Amino acid sequence: MDLDWSALVLSLKVAGWATAINLVLGVALGWLLARRRFPGRELLDTLLTLPMVLPPTVLGYYLLVLIGRNGPLGGWLQSSFGINLVFTWQAAVIAAAVAALPLVFKPARAAFEGVDGQLEQAARTLGATEAAVFFRITLPLAWRGILAGLLLAFARAMGEFGATLMVAGSIPGRTQTLSIAIYEAVQAGQDGRANTLVLLTSAVCIVVLLVAARLVGGRRQEVRDVA
Repeated sequence: MDLDWSALVLSLKVAGWATAINLVLGVALGWLLARRRFPGRELLDTLLTLPMVLPPTVLGYYLLVLIGRNGPLGGWLQSSFGINLVFTWQAAVIAAAVAALPLVFKPARAAFEGVDGQLEQAARTLGATEAAVFFRITLPLAWRGILAGLLLAFARAMGEFGATLMVAGSIPGRTQTLSIAIYEAVQAGQDGRANTLVLLTSAVCIVVLLVAARLVGGRRQEVRDVA
């Protein structure tokens, strides 16, 4: 059986872009919630965690309302720039990024909260700017937890199905990711193709999870060594 590799390539592309987005957004939100106190902080944390517990179709519906042609963001992009996000691979990236966001900002928040604040304060006392404190003290001490979260988010983005199907559809070669290709293969009775795609997806996710577990284990060992 000839296997169409376009679904794998597209899944890796979508997961890669979604992870890159969450690298910026998730880390920034994790730092904000770990280091700043402001009204509505816990509410924001709850809203950011919602994608982890909402049914994927509900999450996809919210995104469809937001980025659809009649939605506030989708309508503005369509009228201002002629950009239609629905049923594009970019919509799949948005769905994967939103679904995987809690897996980045939660570990990032925990990692930042685990950084000794006295080290940051000592750097400020020595004249370091806030940016220097973050990039030279905070981030290097928290990077293992952040990277583990990013790997988990990558695996989650690889397996995203419900929200992606709602906003991107199933267009072979354009928006049909591995998860959707598996669903279509099962519906069409193509058991051999479905089995191959399932094994392929499982292999990628297992490798990612093993690397993430190794990073988390290494961080725990470092903490024990310091103690």
